[in-house]
Amino acid sequence: MIRIEDTDQARSSDESARGILDDLAWLGIEWDDGPTHTHAGREIGTNSRPVGPFFQARRVDIYNAYVTDLIKRGRAYPAFETSEELDIKRKAAVAAKQTYRFTRPDDVKPGVFSEARWKRVQAGETHVVRFLAPHEEIIVEDQVLGDVRIAPGELDDFVIRKADGFPTYHFAVVVDDELMGVTHVMRAQEHLANTPRHVAMQRAMVRLAEWETPGRSAGAPFAHPVYAHMPLIFNNDGTKMSKRDKAKAARKATKDAIAKNASITTATLAVQTGLAERDVSLFLAAESDSVEIAEALARHFGVALPEIEVWDFRRNGYLPETITNFVALLGWNPGMKTDDGKDLEKFDMPFIAKHFGIERIGKTNSKFDRNKLLSFSADAIGAMTDSAFVNRWMSWLAEYEPAAHNRVAALGTERQLLLARALRPRAKTFRDALRPIGFLLSGDNEYTFEAAAVDKSLRASNNAGLALLRTMRDRLEGVGDAEWRPELIQSLIEQVAQQNAGPDNKPAMGAVSQAVRVAITGTTVSPGLGETLAVLGRQSSLARIDRCLNMLDAHATS
Repeated sequence: MIRIEDTDQARSSDESARGILDDLAWLGIEWDDGPTHTHAGREIGTNSRPVGPFFQARRVDIYNAYVTDLIKRGRAYPAFETSEELDIKRKAAVAAKQTYRFTRPDDVKPGVFSEARWKRVQAGETHVVRFLAPHEEIIVEDQVLGDVRIAPGELDDFVIRKADGFPTYHFAVVVDDELMGVTHVMRAQEHLANTPRHVAMQRAMVRLAEWETPGRSAGAPFAHPVYAHMPLIFNNDGTKMSKRDKAKAARKATKDAIAKNASITTATLAVQTGLAERDVSLFLAAESDSVEIAEALARHFGVALPEIEVWDFRRNGYLPETITNFVALLGWNPGMKTDDGKDLEKFDMPFIAKHFGIERIGKTNSKFDRNKLLSFSADAIGAMTDSAFVNRWMSWLAEYEPAAHNRVAALGTERQLLLARALRPRAKTFRDALRPIGFLLSGDNEYTFEAAAVDKSLRASNNAGLALLRTMRDRLEGVGDAEWRPELIQSLIEQVAQQNAGPDNKPAMGAVSQAVRVAITGTTVSPGLGETLAVLGRQSSLARIDRCLNMLDAHATS
């Protein structure tokens, strides 16, 4: 089951909820009961029990009924202190070097309903509702950390309904966990401080409301959910992994660029990126960690931001099964060995579903090793067949790089498989496979030549590379369309290299290959040359070589 916790109206939106559902579906984490969502042509989510609606913002009437019940039974009360009044008290506590703690009003008594306060609510006076914290020991039975004990009096009277009429997260989840039949609550250790509040509210509501809910079979006694607070995930440098990492990376890149070039200012950046100058200034001063600004500056300076959210990994071409495999190992392991005695690390979702157990979750924080993730990803792509790679890569291109998709689609199945054969062994992600084929995404007369590549591979040593290129042009001219295959092309390159061997009789493979590569791509980097020319096709390959030769001839005579 999935529910959307959207009671914080300032931070919640339908778009973000759809993004969460789509990310989960992409990862292969599907749900029976929950919001209906369509992914890859499949509809996921029903209300079979029924326990919906599944958006907390649509359950306010349910929460209000329980809030009213607690107030009438003297376990919660309306509080009318203004934010300004509370702020003054907080500042006074800070000045006195004390921890601020809300003081319960004298007229509020445990188990006693305040008619006077209720009348003020009925009159429309602005208020919050606070839970009347019990003066008793609270024990959280945690399956990872063991029993966590909170001494009597440590909990203060916390807010369960805000002034805007929406419940706080703490209250809503307690109600929903019971009504929806939640049996296990597994979350980060940073939420452990909230759990005693939840246990206290569960006690109060069971004692006084005697819940009869669809979440529990008729007559079954109430039981607290099983709690397991899991270790946090940190970066390799020991910092907590968070969205702020994107802002840090973009801020550093921008400041480094400004330090190197005095002409770069917040004003020029605002014009070049379309951002407001004030927003840029606040971002660089670390008074804002806006992801939108971070991404705009990263695009401007050509900086790759660290992947943090599921969307980042999707956009950068990771496989969902690689992500779930890798994340499962952060703080947990199956305790099994491979045939050669190594820890078992590669497994799929059915394996996790069968073997996962809370008892093997560690207590210490884990580190998100991006190099290891890339290694996992490279292994998964390397294990694919060429046809499987083409199918999944093309789907990724269609979603994230549509222009590249259209160009690759135009190649046809045979040349796509040739491209896969060249790209797949070296690709760590789908985006990684896109980088070497920039030449393919430009027309025969549109790609540019890197001056340094031309000088080194064609003009150096009295135009030695240029002479090799002319020889290869003549050899390739004699190959017909039907014979235009990687093996034959590679064989011709080897022949020319052997015929132009140096004094040590060593074939000039590098010189011949780089001369051709620069001519057809403009750079010294491409997939295997036989596959590259085969994918381009005979007509385009010869046209590109002719263009390079004509350009150099024109330059020589000018």
